[in-house]
Amino acid sequence: MESSVLAFATDLLDEGADTFFGNLTDRAGVGGVTLASVYHEARDVFPHNPRQVIRYLEPGAAYFRPDPARWAGRRLAPVPSTAIGARDPFAEAAAEAGRRGLRLHAWTVFCHNDRLGFAHPDCAPANAFGDRHLTELCPAHPEVREYALTLVEELARYGVDAIRAESLHFHGLRHGYHHERYFEELGPTAEALLGVCFCPHCRAAATRTGVPAEQVAEAVRAELRRRLADQEAAAEPADLSALADGAFAGYVDASAATVTSLAAELTERARHHGMRLSFMDGGGPGRGWLAGIDLPALAAATDQIETLGYAGTPEAVREKLAAFALHGVRPERMAVILRPMAADCDGPENLAAKIGVLRGLGVPEVEFYHYGLMRLSSLDRIGAALGS
Repeated sequence: MESSVLAFATDLLDEGADTFFGNLTDRAGVGGVTLASVYHEARDVFPHNPRQVIRYLEPGAAYFRPDPARWAGRRLAPVPSTAIGARDPFAEAAAEAGRRGLRLHAWTVFCHNDRLGFAHPDCAPANAFGDRHLTELCPAHPEVREYALTLVEELARYGVDAIRAESLHFHGLRHGYHHERYFEELGPTAEALLGVCFCPHCRAAATRTGVPAEQVAEAVRAELRRRLADQEAAAEPADLSALADGAFAGYVDASAATVTSLAAELTERARHHGMRLSFMDGGGPGRGWLAGIDLPALAAATDQIETLGYAGTPEAVREKLAAFALHGVRPERMAVILRPMAADCDGPENLAAKIGVLRGLGVPEVEFYHYGLMRLSSLDRIGAALGS
């Protein structure tokens, strides 16, 4: 079973290569590192960082040096984080990983990008009222798709083994923005409908499949107005698949086809450069329909489905994998991320048992979240669990 730890470039830069890679090999005992190449805004606590305990990550920043020639004339282009200065952490990581016999994976956030969404609102998803979700990029927009493809090209320069594709899909309303506020109870149906994209590109994609996109948008607006105006209406259950005389289901299916086709294009481009592409699904089976996530189709279109195995017991991890199998995703086509920290894990025996479940099911890769966000004792826990 292959193993890796997810990390930030700032972990490498702040600690230095010898400490960073030494902890990965000597303490955690893993065979690879999964380094964030483009990442979203965050504020995190870093327990063992020698320079900053609390760090703010910039919105939509890149942690490699983009090739200016590739991005000439583009509106959507990666902007290097100010935290890396004039350095190229990916080049440094690639050299060190190669010297130490470790695999390097590129953890890449594609469509959750505040910086680019705010700078180019027409590239962001739009709800049924035309309001733009500026923390995101729409997978149906041609410029967004070209941006994603070029990111894959860029990462190939570093000898990356695999691209871990995060946020390669639509997002719901509550995906995360500083000081989001909901003073009235919207209800799950209104929240779901407010997260569906009705930008011109998504409407055109649905129309090409025979779905009456304008009729669906009108029905969604009417349903939202009804629920936003009345608390009792907001609490009513709803069969969304029946909305707009069933056309809403076809509209969402068209969104899923948009996501699958983009994932397939990126996978083909990655393979061309000798890389693999893992589609990171954080929601799990049955929770991604409105985000455009069709798990069986994505499993066929990409090299791997990667999911979060965050759970307190080995049995719960087994249940998560069983749910994927019911949706046509076989364990041998998956990678699973585990957390060795106290929230999920009470010791190396617990973590070893979870790894044993994955091995027994035939899962070929396990990753651990997250180098800089865990104590060094949690890295030791990984090493003890893998060694057992």
